[in-house]
Amino acid sequence: MPAYASTVLNAPADEVWGYLRDFGNLAEWLPGITLCEFEEGDGSRPGTVRRLEGPGGTFRERLLTLDDVSRSASYEILESPLPVRDYRAVYRVAPVTDSGRAFVEWSATFEADDETRMTKTFTRGVFEPGLASLHKHFPD
Repeated sequence: MPAYASTVLNAPADEVWGYLRDFGNLAEWLPGITLCEFEEGDGSRPGTVRRLEGPGGTFRERLLTLDDVSRSASYEILESPLPVRDYRAVYRVAPVTDSGRAFVEWSATFEADDETRMTKTFTRGVFEPGLASLHKHFPD
């Protein structure tokens, strides 16, 4: 059961992607994340590992893809206090051609004993608040 959220921001897709492609700035815009630092790599290429401090403890995530052409990135959770396995997420920015705004979507697939609960946790507790906070960086 995938977790999914999306929004439209009042900024060009290239500008939004320029901000979101930074794998090290999550603490700037995702509510609850108090620390985001690199353990391996510098965030500019796949293989980078970041450590996050947030609700419930420490998370470690590895950047899998970073594609400037499609304005998308994917990552996996290596370590987490949440009861999930095989977590893979993708976020993508696309232009809304009739308005010049940016469509942003964030999704994840994973395995969990209680997939319904974890889908709700990621969708409502991570993705939706994260995307909503981006409106502060790209106000209407």
